[in-house]
Amino acid sequence: MVNLNATHHPVAAWRRTLVLTGFGLGLISLMARAFYVQVWQRDFFQRRADRQQIRIASLPAHRGQLLDRDGVPLAVSAPVQSVCVDPRRFQPSQEQLRRLSRLLGLSEANLKKRLQSRSRAFVYLKRHLPPVEADKIAKLEIEGLFLRPEFKRYYPAAEVSSHLLGFTDIDQRGQEGLEKQFEAQLQGVAGRIRVVQDRRGRIIEAIEAVQTAQPGRDVVLSIDRRLQYWSYLELKRQVAEHGAKGGMLVLVDVRTGEVLALANQPAFNPNLRRSLQAGHFRNRAITDGFEPGSTLKPFALACALRSKAVPRDFKVDTHPGWLRVGRHLVRDHQDYGVLDLAAILHKSSNVGITQVALRLTPKALAACLRDFGFGRPVGIEYPGEASGFLSDPAGWDAFEQATIAFGYGISVSALQLARAYTALADGGILHSLTLLPRHRDEHAMRVVPKEVADMVLAMLEGVVSREGTALKAEVPGYRVAGKTGTAKIAAAGGYADGRYRSLFVGIAPVSRPRLVLAVVIEEPAGEQYYGGEVAAPVFARVMGFALRLLGVPPDAPSDLKHQLLKAKLDGNEA
Repeated sequence: MVNLNATHHPVAAWRRTLVLTGFGLGLISLMARAFYVQVWQRDFFQRRADRQQIRIASLPAHRGQLLDRDGVPLAVSAPVQSVCVDPRRFQPSQEQLRRLSRLLGLSEANLKKRLQSRSRAFVYLKRHLPPVEADKIAKLEIEGLFLRPEFKRYYPAAEVSSHLLGFTDIDQRGQEGLEKQFEAQLQGVAGRIRVVQDRRGRIIEAIEAVQTAQPGRDVVLSIDRRLQYWSYLELKRQVAEHGAKGGMLVLVDVRTGEVLALANQPAFNPNLRRSLQAGHFRNRAITDGFEPGSTLKPFALACALRSKAVPRDFKVDTHPGWLRVGRHLVRDHQDYGVLDLAAILHKSSNVGITQVALRLTPKALAACLRDFGFGRPVGIEYPGEASGFLSDPAGWDAFEQATIAFGYGISVSALQLARAYTALADGGILHSLTLLPRHRDEHAMRVVPKEVADMVLAMLEGVVSREGTALKAEVPGYRVAGKTGTAKIAAAGGYADGRYRSLFVGIAPVSRPRLVLAVVIEEPAGEQYYGGEVAAPVFARVMGFALRLLGVPPDAPSDLKHQLLKAKLDGNEA
């Protein structure tokens, strides 16, 4: 029979005491640890937790817009998302990796290659995704994969204004054109914000702004988007029609020196970065020099009149159609006989302008041409502008002086050429040119007397007539003055056979000049290559559109009579 009142065995009591003591010590240890973590070392562990969850994120700044003169955007920045990854924490399943590579448009092998570096905490997988595509990637919920907000530059007019605006790199830093020129104004200052992230790197909460993002400033241009579009289309059409290698066009407001349109061919689309090749995006109208041919003759004539080297009624005998100058011959297309100053321009006589120019000293001719802006940069707001070339007159012989007078041996840009014609359009006052809007040209300066400029302008009006070389430059309803040019292309050892540059620079309306337009077509193919055949029609179409768009009243007498008659008939019908 068992004795229930017997005492427990000593060993069992010892074990129970040991277990209870162990539990007690463990509890005391946990309490001590909790006190140590939550009270004694609270600040240390809080900072450590913050480092793991709280980050300083970059807040991209909005780049300023490039706007036309009416405030219509020509270059804007749109919000996008870039896909980033922390390779150290990125451990997707095979299915997640497959779906991610499909959404990114990358092969799995390419994707794995980008993730090989485990030493970096940040790797771009793809930049500038539209929000819809970025949302699909975010829904994969892969640890270490996150989206970063950015901006992407977009050009609504695409290639129409590509050479002028230029473009930015993928980080929105100006690389070419006006994007580069106005980088300081357009580029904002990125902000910084403190955020809480989850274990996948996604932002859960924005805590506070460390530094506020400062958006860039908008830049308003003098360009009229409608004139720019029309100029681009007409230039492109003519280049294609004549199989030319390229073309340039500059449209200037005579009153202010504002550039209203500037186009080049061939063009490129700045929205498609794969098309950006160095040879395509150079703005040749501003950065390239060339020999202007006969478009320089009006200035040689104006210089002779300014210096009083020739009287106003001066006449020259161009018979028999050529003239020996030193060891060289200067030739005309035919024997024009005796010509007055106006006829020299109407017929574009090399022999005639040579006899006029040689009555000047080399120093006087060079100084006068420099006054018209040749051989020095215009100073427009654009990087890489060509200064052109006009050699030291001390080294000129008679033949070099003669060739310069009809546009060879001198280098100009289309921009310089357009600027020089503003002096003939505005009574002898040469204007500075600008790509920014303004109401007045504070830097305009007189280079020839008004009577000289007006006389040359009247002579140039005769060029756009049946007696001149530019009948195709006529604009219905308006009096037009201008000058054609057909220059051979320089090549090694002289000038290439069958390669020409076709030019026309004109002014309208003559009674009260408002616009100057320079058109250059490079190397037209086929039988038509004269400036009056190839460049003049572009001038007529662009100038006609511009005058009507700007509301410039017609000044051709026949057209005024026609309009009065039409108004009278319309009134009777009413």
